[in-house]
Amino acid sequence: MDFLTFMSVFLLLISTSCYGLSENHHGDEEGGLLVVAPAKQQKEFDYFLLALLWPGTLCQGTNHCCSANACCRSNATSMFTIHGLWVNYNDGTWPACCNNGSNFDIKKITPLLGGLQIYWPSLSCNLESTCDGGKGLFWAHEWEKHGTCATPVIWDEYTYFLTTLNIYFKYNITKILIEEGYIPSNSEKYPLGGIVSAIQNAVRATPLLVCSDGAVQELRLCFCKNFEPQDCPNNVTPEEACPRYVSLPEYVPRI
Repeated sequence: MDFLTFMSVFLLLISTSCYGLSENHHGDEEGGLLVVAPAKQQKEFDYFLLALLWPGTLCQGTNHCCSANACCRSNATSMFTIHGLWVNYNDGTWPACCNNGSNFDIKKITPLLGGLQIYWPSLSCNLESTCDGGKGLFWAHEWEKHGTCATPVIWDEYTYFLTTLNIYFKYNITKILIEEGYIPSNSEKYPLGGIVSAIQNAVRATPLLVCSDGAVQELRLCFCKNFEPQDCPNNVTPEEACPRYVSLPEYVPRI
């Protein structure tokens, strides 16, 4: 069974409501403004945030190529790729590294690796920090820092990655924008309001965009704990804010 067939037969069903889960206690820079207290003091999160990257913007800064860096692929990638599925608090902070005993194990996600390499690739040759103070794969960083804090909705590594892929496919932002005429281009600039409206109309919630020098770098979608879309809070810094007209740079492979 190939990866897309595998994904098509899996339906994620979670019956919790937006605010139906209690805030029971459980033993840097992403998804909020501040880092919260050590894991043993962390309370249950309030909502999910799916962060997507635009390779055409990120890959412009690629100076070194390696087999692990998707910016170095010979085939163009003109779609948003996954940064991570993060858990946040309503006050703008977020938990991190909630269970240092749940170290990343790539063998647990073997059936998903084909999809992860395409839709959740690393855009760098650098190893990422892990919760035990070491360095590891991009996926290890995302699971240990963010995925371990997703209980009681997500309990294990495999479910974390599968859930993220399912949300990514269900709300296909690249397809939504292309159908509205927002295509990758190194010459065109598009109205930010038009991009936001296109996503609002399709997803029924307001996204959050992060820019770098006027180019879209990251797009964030927010979800209740049952993965129903909700509006994202506007908590980007002035340096990350997008202008009225933005670009979606075309991906130029670094080969």
